[in-house]
Amino acid sequence: MVLQVNEVRKTFEEGSQSVDVLKGVSLGVAPGEVVALEGPSGSGKTTLLSIMGCILTPTSGEVRVAGERVPLDDPAKLRAIRRRSIGFVFQQYNLFPALTALENVEYALNVKGAKSEAARKSAERALERVELADRRHFLPRDLSGGQKQRVAIARALAGAPQVILADEPTANLDSAVGTQVLEIFRELAKTERTGLVIVTHDPRVRPVADRVVGIRDGRLAA
Repeated sequence: MVLQVNEVRKTFEEGSQSVDVLKGVSLGVAPGEVVALEGPSGSGKTTLLSIMGCILTPTSGEVRVAGERVPLDDPAKLRAIRRRSIGFVFQQYNLFPALTALENVEYALNVKGAKSEAARKSAERALERVELADRRHFLPRDLSGGQKQRVAIARALAGAPQVILADEPTANLDSAVGTQVLEIFRELAKTERTGLVIVTHDPRVRPVADRVVGIRDGRLAA
């Protein structure tokens, strides 16, 4: 498994009350596997995605990336694992408006430690993979929604992460463009052997997923 969570629980304190958001969730993702994570608002799916991405630490349980147990009590190591092994794609794209498509991807590589010409060439290859080489010098304001999301995918893909986590990546895209983006996701997952988890309400995700996992009230649905 490229990503594994075992008996993960998450409790949030709200004033004098404790809210159990995750109640012993176990889930694994294999290399090249596309997993759709579905559930209503408040089900715990975004909390689970954040824990899988080493952004949020669980109250109890275990997280493993590429078979290695994640040291949940070490913020510096968590950051290093995120940079090295995990790519993120968000609903709102999260692109820097003053940077071109190429510079947005290149910046992500700089954060991971790649510099100068090597980062530039890697960024160009990532944009080619999502068929945006001809838009590499465009600013986000000059790109369509689907093109912005493809830049976000290229940014997540840059640096060869072992897993990509996507939070509602098609929510702002129309039917045709959303389907195209999902096909790109699946192709990249298979060719790069990257595990892919998509949190979604979108039924278009189901046909591209190898597995659909439901979550309700902090537990995986049977």
